[in-house]
Amino acid sequence: MSETKLQHLGIIIDGNRRWAKARGWPSFEGHRAGYKKISEVLDWCQEAEIKTLTIFAFSTENWKRSTEEVSGLMGLVKLLFTEDFKKLHEKNVCVKVLGKKDGLDPALQKAIKEVEDLTAGNSALTLNLAINYGGRQELVDAFNKLLKNPPAEVTEELIEQNLYTAGQSDPDLIIRTSGELRTSGFLLWQGAYSELYFCQHNWPDFSRQDFDVACNEFINRQRRFGQ
Repeated sequence: MSETKLQHLGIIIDGNRRWAKARGWPSFEGHRAGYKKISEVLDWCQEAEIKTLTIFAFSTENWKRSTEEVSGLMGLVKLLFTEDFKKLHEKNVCVKVLGKKDGLDPALQKAIKEVEDLTAGNSALTLNLAINYGGRQELVDAFNKLLKNPPAEVTEELIEQNLYTAGQSDPDLIIRTSGELRTSGFLLWQGAYSELYFCQHNWPDFSRQDFDVACNEFINRQRRFGQ
């Protein structure tokens, strides 16, 4: 699939809880299965020579879920940044977190910074993990940065330089799993001209075939960028 122009793939991972419920399991089992799926998809992206993968892992609204579920999700995030990051580093993956880091546990903030610093020079693929992320909040944060040193004129370029994804290309394709037909504030600015693909399968059931179908559909679309 190296002939594609798909360089930045965004995925809204959805359906973990429904996947678990259908099996009579607690929600956490769905989140654990979804966590494992990220590693698989990362490998597929590297094989396809995709340079950036952005995963919508935990939104600012997800804090409203039960304490037990939030604790389980944060446990998986902690696992990634204290143990499993080693596998990503070995694969030459640069790891970045998009979102309100200051809203996370201080120990987790420290672990995230250490992993981001450790993997900053890796070049095989950039893995953006949107954690405690909201698209509107990202824009608010960008505008507040600009207000600290107000420019004579606000331009698109200035806004982009103050987004969580500063220096990165916009997503070419955004996939959402579980059949839901919305983007839930994911990369509001960056996704203005992204192609969208909605997969019926819940995230833990997202297969290599689903991935290939989405990528191939992207290849066959004609992107006009409003022209």
